[in-house]
Amino acid sequence: MTTLQTPTNNRQITLAARPQGEPKTSDFALVETPVPTISQGQVLLRTVYLSLDPYMRGRMSDAESYADPVAIGEVMVGGSVCRVEQTRNDKYQQGDWVVAFGGWQDYCVSDGVDLLKIPAQLAQKSYALGILGMPGLTAYMGLMDIGQPKAGETVVVAAATGAVGSLVGQIAKLNGCHVVGIAGGAEKCAYAVQELGFDACVDHKSGNLSDTLKQACPKGIDVYFENVGGAVFDAVMPLLNTKARIPLCGLISQYNATALPQGPDRIGMLMGKLLVKRIKMQGFIVFDDYGHRYTEFSDAMSNWLQKGQIKYKEHLVQDLNNAPEAFMGLLKGENFGKLVVQVGPDSL
Repeated sequence: MTTLQTPTNNRQITLAARPQGEPKTSDFALVETPVPTISQGQVLLRTVYLSLDPYMRGRMSDAESYADPVAIGEVMVGGSVCRVEQTRNDKYQQGDWVVAFGGWQDYCVSDGVDLLKIPAQLAQKSYALGILGMPGLTAYMGLMDIGQPKAGETVVVAAATGAVGSLVGQIAKLNGCHVVGIAGGAEKCAYAVQELGFDACVDHKSGNLSDTLKQACPKGIDVYFENVGGAVFDAVMPLLNTKARIPLCGLISQYNATALPQGPDRIGMLMGKLLVKRIKMQGFIVFDDYGHRYTEFSDAMSNWLQKGQIKYKEHLVQDLNNAPEAFMGLLKGENFGKLVVQVGPDSL
């Protein structure tokens, strides 16, 4: 793993302006502040890995949501894997690895209450932000608790090679399902089938999504794991079976929208479909709804990883300065796997 030069100051990427549509470079600002000092009971954390996730786009907006927006001038929020650089807290020693919510910066301070220690035996510590972190928990709980897949059913997942979607499909295969992914581009679709073991994967950029998806789902769709919305959901909706389940995880195609999409209002059509086919569609906020079940998830996922039954791909970007560009690419589907920024060195 590449070791980066130790910064003399605390680099921070802050929100400079609220985006109108797609975020731009000018919506972010790189500032430097002194490395913070700690008081009794606190620890100084050095960010090593920073997670970039679609939900961050919502936090850049001041629209009402499940969490407060980032204020103009504040550090962008985000989960991080950190090393304890200094400690005045008896529960933590210098060099400990932890998961924090430190945001887009080199250093942060914590009283330890909000930290999760990372087991020493986890060789790749960044996995705590992905397959063993929020995306993994999201995939597992969304599929297993809301989707409730049964052997022989057809499970379709959008953003199939992303941090969440790639795990949803593999978990569904472990439960004996016929799994169809939807992804952007031939390379991603080939990876879903050849490496992740999906039965099929449909390229939503191919121009004939509805017909291709119908061919891949001859028995209709029993579980649809929604990450995208928009035209992808338009193709899925006619194929939903009676008593289908839809875990509503994300709507990334709409995050940069500034107006309603053109065309007829399809809300009535959707409501009618939900009623007549008795479809369950449920949104969820993973830590609010399932944080108390983390151990259940961690035990299952760790077991699958140990046995080689789950594959995981990480898209690693070097240097905090590149976080804004990488995040803007994430919203366009340019990443391939879980997007992580290596902010600092992986050793003290």
